[in-house]
Amino acid sequence: MDNTEARALFARIRAAGEYVDPDELDAIWAQLECVRPEEILGSWRGSEFDTGHVMNGQLDSVEWYGKTFVSLLDVKPLMCRDGDGVLYSHVELGKGEASLWSVEFRGETTATMVYDGQPVFDHFKKVDDDTLMGIMNGKGVLDQGRHFYFSLDRD
Repeated sequence: MDNTEARALFARIRAAGEYVDPDELDAIWAQLECVRPEEILGSWRGSEFDTGHVMNGQLDSVEWYGKTFVSLLDVKPLMCRDGDGVLYSHVELGKGEASLWSVEFRGETTATMVYDGQPVFDHFKKVDDDTLMGIMNGKGVLDQGRHFYFSLDRD
């Protein structure tokens, strides 16, 4: 699979919105381009991939909207909607906020969000200029050795 095929498969999987094997997502990830932290500043809408991970559905329960990368040192990882539909940063759930760094993951250096208050990293790769694939990594995040997979679309 090359980058073009990976991007097409990514789009088909997202459109289907059904269970996807994490190995298939790993194969897509391996073909996507790394991204620099500066390239992803701004507001992003998020969605998750249903891989059967223990975290699947938990973000829906808090009305997770996405992430806002204000600057490299000012990241709001858990933008949620309150009862009135107003966006807010769910600092309590995230145990603080986050920052953006270039971090090596699986042998490649790519933009990575580092949570301030917990040992969790969200690694990002570029699907296209307005779409990112994310893998959540860190202590307490793995489910039977598997990561949590999600995507972000630029607002």
